[in-house]
Amino acid sequence: MIRTALVLAAGLGTRMRPLTDDRSKALVEVSGRALIDHMIDRLKSAGVERFVVNVHYFADRLEAHLRDRHDVEIVISDERNKLLETGGGLKKARPLLGDSPILVANIDSVWIEDGGADTAIRNLIDGWDSERMDARLLLADMGRSSGFDGAGDFFLSDDGRLTFRGDAKAAPFNYMGVHITKPGIADNVPDDAFSLTPIWRAKAAEGRLFGTRMSGDWMHVGDPTARDAADQRLARG
Repeated sequence: MIRTALVLAAGLGTRMRPLTDDRSKALVEVSGRALIDHMIDRLKSAGVERFVVNVHYFADRLEAHLRDRHDVEIVISDERNKLLETGGGLKKARPLLGDSPILVANIDSVWIEDGGADTAIRNLIDGWDSERMDARLLLADMGRSSGFDGAGDFFLSDDGRLTFRGDAKAAPFNYMGVHITKPGIADNVPDDAFSLTPIWRAKAAEGRLFGTRMSGDWMHVGDPTARDAADQRLARG
């Protein structure tokens, strides 16, 4: 079981303006709930009990919102002084995360699983193997993704290993913004602010980056148009 998750909620949400003129993207609502609550509830349903949330933009308002949740433990990783990107956020939060594998999640993803199931994150956890893997990513089919500008992120092999799209015109799978990793994966990067992507590229070359497919419709909520589309899709169920 994985009991701890890092929720990446420090971003500026520039593409989401004007909805983020007075709040962080994490507090933009879809289907009547803040994006961060959608993600916390998903992770909680998979057994997560402790949430480390990084904050930067409208940090005070986000912290106030999180204080109203009494069903889970929430710890703040404060990035008010400097925005650190995904890898830097993980490195900064490292003392709060422990040494066991953790879930890491963005807040701009919502989805509907086939048959009304809520098992994607649970399946991600069940397939984790610390001996073979340094990270395992949750993936959506390109043809069932919306709000995503691009040609797909990854190819997925039969044994679950991931290969980046590279020079290919398209790839069949998108990263959904949720993955399992070893919390020390970014410890040796000397920079303060950096992305996880170069680390993943190195791990893919070593055969230690894995993924699993979610069966359902994934909505990336990155701008107001995508927010409205996700709101309508969730309303339809």
